[in-house]
Amino acid sequence: MDSLRGQTVMVTGASSGIGAAMAAALLKQGARVAVCARAGTRLTSTVRHFTSSGLDALAIEMDVLDANAVERAVDEVYDRFGELDVLVNNAGIGMRTVNPRFFEDPLPFWKVPVDGFRAVIATNLTGYFLVARAVAPRMVTRGSGKIVMISMNHETMVRKGFVPYGPSRAGSEALAAIMAKDLEGTGVTVNTLLPGGVTVTGMIPEDSPPELRNHALPPEIMGPAIVFLASNASHGINGERIIATEFDEWRSAIQATEDRNRE
Repeated sequence: MDSLRGQTVMVTGASSGIGAAMAAALLKQGARVAVCARAGTRLTSTVRHFTSSGLDALAIEMDVLDANAVERAVDEVYDRFGELDVLVNNAGIGMRTVNPRFFEDPLPFWKVPVDGFRAVIATNLTGYFLVARAVAPRMVTRGSGKIVMISMNHETMVRKGFVPYGPSRAGSEALAAIMAKDLEGTGVTVNTLLPGGVTVTGMIPEDSPPELRNHALPPEIMGPAIVFLASNASHGINGERIIATEFDEWRSAIQATEDRNRE
């Protein structure tokens, strides 16, 4: 499979979970992928797994909380690959960082630790901003590029006990919408992608209720949609919010619209 042959993609938060699953899907379609995450054995082992299968993956150590580290990581991608076609903004931390028992014993917002609130907002919202800010000018200069912002269900954003994770992802969707408008006419597009339900990742506690884990989506659900968004087939699509579980229906609707416009 080589539908993405020649494409260079940067995926943040890609050492595990949804990020690793998207990186794998992109690599299997022939893309060169910069696998970005905080330094550690998990990043090393994930990339070693990819490269041992002959896939063109590069480990990039990056802390999205550090603007200088982000700039260095982006420079490293360009130094290695010479260009960047797609950014997948995915790095984030979840409710476990502020309340390990957020499913069984949700905290009201006034009991959320201030430091925990700031850490989640800084990672999930400011981190998205810093990486996109580092990448967008080069894409604009080139006249082409794609940015994909990973999000979650609207219902989860306003779920009881989901401060600060819900607000952080709501903010990232607003950021994506504004970015898409700011970049209109530049050749650079911005779209939002989300799984469509609770997904099996490290953000879900191992002791979470069985009914939750039994119905959780596999992270690989993101594969078809992220491959499409990285491909030439998505050229010109901008400002869309795509749900991975409904990807086939969304794509059919987009295709029908394009067919009508050509008539």
